Amino acid sequence: MTRSTAYSQAAGEIHGTALDNRKRAGAFFVALAAQFITVIMLAAAMAPGYDFGGAAISDLGVIAETALVFNISLTIAGLFNLLGGFYFYRTHGKRWLFAIFALAGIGAIGAGVFPLDTGGLHSLFALLAFVFFNVQALGTATRLSGVMRAISILAGGIGLVFVVLMAVGDAGNTAAFGPIGHGGTERMIVYPVMLWLVAFGGSLLGSPDRPVATAHRGE
Repeated sequence: MTRSTAYSQAAGEIHGTALDNRKRAGAFFVALAAQFITVIMLAAAMAPGYDFGGAAISDLGVIAETALVFNISLTIAGLFNLLGGFYFYRTHGKRWLFAIFALAGIGAIGAGVFPLDTGGLHSLFALLAFVFFNVQALGTATRLSGVMRAISILAGGIGLVFVVLMAVGDAGNTAAFGPIGHGGTERMIVYPVMLWLVAFGGSLLGSPDRPVATAHRGE
């Protein structure tokens, strides 16, 4: 085997590995968002007397008819975010960005393991998830370009604006919720970033010839 042949083979293996990691990350992100949005909608329809505007999303985790499916779905969302974030990390090598994905995943797992009726622990983990799922969209924008970069910034920005509005409303100024109420405000934290995960995951699955920008490991 000549040196040039060996180099080409090695380069092909590296590219193949990077492509595999992108596809794995994309699959986890799409599955995460698709299953969680579906479960939220189905659970809200199943829960007796559930108030979309006034109730928290996490109320679905303590209502008998929906608690099991909702808490399992939320835990899976956190696990898939960790796995997807890890495989995405293997394409870019940015530890700080993987840490954001990890914090978001831990938040979702914790909120699923400790439902709303457990008190402070749930609130802490839920806030961690609310904040860092949206921060990960903004952080990911640094690795993207074009329309996908704009979508990432928009989704993360919208989510964080509504995190602030939720905090203001929960502190006593309920006018911050506006006509959509607490439930609508929470959904504006969650839905844009879930839709972003579908779009971003799909871009990782569907653009094998245009790898995500890479950089030196450990930055």
